[in-house]
Amino acid sequence: MIGYLGSTKNLVGCLAGLAGVLLHVTGVVGAWWPAVVAALYAAGALLAPPEGVRLVPVDPVVEVGRLRSGLDELVRGVEARASRVPPPALEAVRRIAAVLGDLLDRPATLTADPELRHAVPRLARTDLPLSVQTYLNLPWWYAVRQRAGGTSPDAELLAQLELLEAEAHRLADRVYGADVDRQADHTRYLKDRDGG
Repeated sequence: MIGYLGSTKNLVGCLAGLAGVLLHVTGVVGAWWPAVVAALYAAGALLAPPEGVRLVPVDPVVEVGRLRSGLDELVRGVEARASRVPPPALEAVRRIAAVLGDLLDRPATLTADPELRHAVPRLARTDLPLSVQTYLNLPWWYAVRQRAGGTSPDAELLAQLELLEAEAHRLADRVYGADVDRQADHTRYLKDRDGG
């Protein structure tokens, strides 16, 4: 109900109903003014355009806060099970979380780029947790065992984390690339200004 009060349909209906009240005050409609006001409100509410659908979070700061707390929780969870993961995996998770944390410090940049708006949450919420969680759900004795003719789950986890870290750095290059270009432009400007 509260959502409807601020909706476009209600506002247009109220304006049409107000027009009915003005018609009564000016003497255009007589004793039937309540029915006219109700009819104009209903017509205005029915003819008003519907509210737009919003599938993307409205507030990027809230979304960034959720992503950051999820990343922090993931790192704490992996650190709490440090004896179960290979040391290089723990360090890789920390590095990936650090890169993603730095990207989350720029919510305006993330929301302005649709690819980043999709890729950063996918990496933070799905890919990274899935890799680590799948590994941790294996019994410890199976996780360290080399499979016949294949790689061990340890090696699979490290390979996945390497791929995820490379993706995190590609995203960082996309975010910080413009800053690096501006820095290079400024260097050229300073050299040209000083004649050197």
